[in-house]
Amino acid sequence: MSDDDDDQQTERDFADAVNMTPSELRKWLDTDESKHVGQKPPGGGESTGHESGRHIIRILEKHKADRTDDDHAHMRKVVGYVARHSEQRPDGDVHDTPWRYSLMNWGHDPEKH
Repeated sequence: MSDDDDDQQTERDFADAVNMTPSELRKWLDTDESKHVGQKPPGGGESTGHESGRHIIRILEKHKADRTDDDHAHMRKVVGYVARHSEQRPDGDVHDTPWRYSLMNWGHDPEKH
């Protein structure tokens, strides 16, 4: 498979995984809930997922032709995270859970269809 084919598959997988718009994601990342979930570096700071959400917004706002190799690498990371984390869905109502909030930091709202 060529790099172009890989990138096209990455674009499709990313579009399936990320179901929030840039404006929805930007609004979400401004919430306290968004800032309080996820793995943070030693000593504190921004969580991996929160930082990822900001990168996802930049990717979504670019024309596909302008996306870089780094963008495609991050898109593959997002697809993998959303797939793995989705399989860990807790029982019951997930609306106000760290599980959902963490996925939303990565651009995926499991309650959105």
